[in-house]
Amino acid sequence: MNILIVNNTPIPATKYGGTERIIWWLGRELNRLGHKITYLVGAGSTCPFARVLIYDPAVDINQQVPDDIDVVHFQFQVSGFTKKPYIVTVHNNPGGVQLDVNSVFVSANHAQRHGSAVFVHNAIDTADYQTSILGNKRIHTHFLAKAAWRVKNVKGAIDVATMSGNKLVVLGGTRLNLKMGLRFTSNLNVRFKGMVGDEAKSAVMNGSKALLFPVLWHEPFGIAIVESLYFGCPVFGTPYGSLPELVPAEVGLLSVSKSELAAGLKNVESFNKQYCHQYAVDNFNIGKMAAAYLTLYEQVLNGRKLNLARPELINRDQPKYLPWNN
Repeated sequence: MNILIVNNTPIPATKYGGTERIIWWLGRELNRLGHKITYLVGAGSTCPFARVLIYDPAVDINQQVPDDIDVVHFQFQVSGFTKKPYIVTVHNNPGGVQLDVNSVFVSANHAQRHGSAVFVHNAIDTADYQTSILGNKRIHTHFLAKAAWRVKNVKGAIDVATMSGNKLVVLGGTRLNLKMGLRFTSNLNVRFKGMVGDEAKSAVMNGSKALLFPVLWHEPFGIAIVESLYFGCPVFGTPYGSLPELVPAEVGLLSVSKSELAAGLKNVESFNKQYCHQYAVDNFNIGKMAAAYLTLYEQVLNGRKLNLARPELINRDQPKYLPWNN
């Protein structure tokens, strides 16, 4: 099969780049399975295992898709595309807009909130990470998300770490938003590392007791969850969006109460690091994700629509920030 993967940003991701990393891993795995991969992506992109074309938002998308392509996999919503069979992965929370009928979501909750049942869980390619050292001494906790983005709730993570007597390493973003009422003191024990690559991130997680992930929105997926579990780190977060389906009780604790999460974190050794690691490997591996997408490619190649109607957000009355209590 000749597969075109389309995104409007460059590849490969040098540091964070969630979507960019997912499509890189997906393309590489599909290529390994014998499929021919072409990327239509942002300027400056390079790739050793695929043909690379540069996406131009000013040009009709039909004109940018080569004739030899069998199926197109978009990573953003498009309009007026008719040249080839296609699917569209929805990576974000797009709000109250109607989505393409061939939209694919990244978790069951993500799909259900938009009136769909079509989803493929994201995955990681462990070849790009350091070895998980499960017997390593664990000396801190970590937060992995864009720290300045309020829905990610770095302040809540700091509160939980502080209340439980733990150090916190903050990974992600370019700044820590001090306008959120954060007051750094000598006993707060917070280190901000910002945007880091896979090697530095792996080193932090190999020394971490747990991921603190108290998001204040319905998380579509959360690749940080899978990455952390791979390194044997249980997840302490809120029960919003994808988290209940990704974090069963054996690998973490979900609560809207910072006090409850802090109390659970004091008993973090009750979680089995090997179980967390194997759970991530078994359920969120790149082979499983590639196989799921191949099934969807076959469906549209056979003339089927993925959804009966165009998906759209069902409940538009959600507050901007979901509850977070003491």
